[in-house]
Amino acid sequence: MSAVSERARDFWDRISPRERGLVVIGAIAAPITIAIWLGLAIGDGLSNMEARNDKLRKALTTVEYLKARGPQQPTDDLIAGMPSEPLSLETYLTNAASVAGFPLKGMTPRTPLPRNGFTTSSVSLNVPDVTIDQLKKFLQEIETKSRYVIVTHLEIKHPGFRAKEKLDAQLEVSTYARPKQPDAAGSDAGSAAGSAEKGG
Repeated sequence: MSAVSERARDFWDRISPRERGLVVIGAIAAPITIAIWLGLAIGDGLSNMEARNDKLRKALTTVEYLKARGPQQPTDDLIAGMPSEPLSLETYLTNAASVAGFPLKGMTPRTPLPRNGFTTSSVSLNVPDVTIDQLKKFLQEIETKSRYVIVTHLEIKHPGFRAKEKLDAQLEVSTYARPKQPDAAGSDAGSAAGSAEKGG
């Protein structure tokens, strides 16, 4: 340390008063500059983190809404245009994923169930490693492309530090159809034929 001190003292003695002033100013300004730079870097990092958190909060709000709403049966004003055969959910969801910008890796169809006069068809699927924007667009495509397709179950998980900007989602999607009604004319004809046979 003594050798370093002697060299510093010699350097100080050799330089002019003006140069000494510049050295003093530099010694004061350097830590201030570093502190300002660190403050700006931390501020930018916090701003980016807040933006990511805001997106995640919006996604979670959508999830909570869908959970609170739960499965719904079609309302009366939709019955008139309801198809008699369920939509192909595999094709429907594949197209929705394509619009959102990612491929679907697989779906598990469930057995169609008659319920309250309607036929309900459902599929379950996993959507791993998607961004918040992709998942949002995917859900919008599902629920706006057809009035007879809805998300009946949704779970979202964050994969952790391995993918800070990605989410994993598990969904169940359902579609509804109205069974074909008996043809009134055919029913009347059948009744008339039955009466004729009885009369004969």
